[in-house]
Amino acid sequence: MSSSSFLHLPGDLPLDLPGDEPENQVTIGPAAASGIGSWPGTDVVDTMRITFGELGEAPAIPYLPELPARGPGADMIGRGAGLLVDLPVDLQPSGWRLVDHPGRDHKRTRAWLRQDLDVLAEIGDSYEGLLKLQVTGPWTLAANLWLPRLERVVVDPGACRDLIASLAEGLSQHLQEVARLLPRAQLLLQVDEPSVPAVLDGSLPTASGFGRLRAIEEPVVIEGLTTVLEAARSAGAVRTIIHSCAPKPPVRTLLRTGADALALDISLLDTQRWEQMAEATENGTTLWAGAVPTTGAARPQAVADAIWNPWRKLGLDPKSAADVVLTPACGLAGSSPQQARSALKVAREAARILADRAFE
Repeated sequence: MSSSSFLHLPGDLPLDLPGDEPENQVTIGPAAASGIGSWPGTDVVDTMRITFGELGEAPAIPYLPELPARGPGADMIGRGAGLLVDLPVDLQPSGWRLVDHPGRDHKRTRAWLRQDLDVLAEIGDSYEGLLKLQVTGPWTLAANLWLPRLERVVVDPGACRDLIASLAEGLSQHLQEVARLLPRAQLLLQVDEPSVPAVLDGSLPTASGFGRLRAIEEPVVIEGLTTVLEAARSAGAVRTIIHSCAPKPPVRTLLRTGADALALDISLLDTQRWEQMAEATENGTTLWAGAVPTTGAARPQAVADAIWNPWRKLGLDPKSAADVVLTPACGLAGSSPQQARSALKVAREAARILADRAFE
């Protein structure tokens, strides 16, 4: 595995995306709905059937669900680490750690993913349309993986560069494998980055817990994410999405990566972040609105209101609200199976209500 060096970025990066749409740009919606990633339980066959059953017809977008309840290696960090090329991991009391040689823990992470892909190939055999994959982003991995000397990867610039290059290569292989299994599907890639706020503001604790790690400069964070997004596009992803359900998501920073969409828990957006997202939608970035609560009952009408009301207050074109993709607020691993299935139904119905309002 060859590492790559960071490009030098200008200090003041423009928010606007280039005017010309990329060749692989696709249209989503109106009335599109999808999920985020995690799902309750351990039965991957049943989960995949539900996901395709609820989201398998356009404009809904099915996705490859994740089942962290299966145990280590099916969790968000272990699953992401399993995609790394030439950077094996094992599991320690402190968490997942980079090691010299793959062992039982590393092989288990690969086995979970292989099982999921086998089931995906069977259930999605004749599927034609958009399909979303998720991957843990480079900075969330760097913040949660440990070096052999028991410090977080994020403290070592060289290790970060190697991790980003490794993830980009592994992700390319993953996308190509899914494309081989489902040749009629158009693949979207969602990059999960809940740890980016802590990486940017220097709030990650040291190994001892008595200090805080230094903040990583914004241009470095942007370049790392851009490397992964570009690798995904080169491997055939028709659209890229960055997801964060962290408090105070760094909307402007994430937009500067050039992602085609941001997936955000809209209950965490204050006025400033709504305004930033509004500006971005006018420049062609899609909002994947996490508006359906992950637990408890939700009414589709109320979910649609949670997007429509700020949309109109900000003076955005009503018709453009139909381009919003509706999702649960975050992953559904903490829900019951019944709540999880209901969340997808509510997202789909709320998206239809929103589209109806947009074209009244």
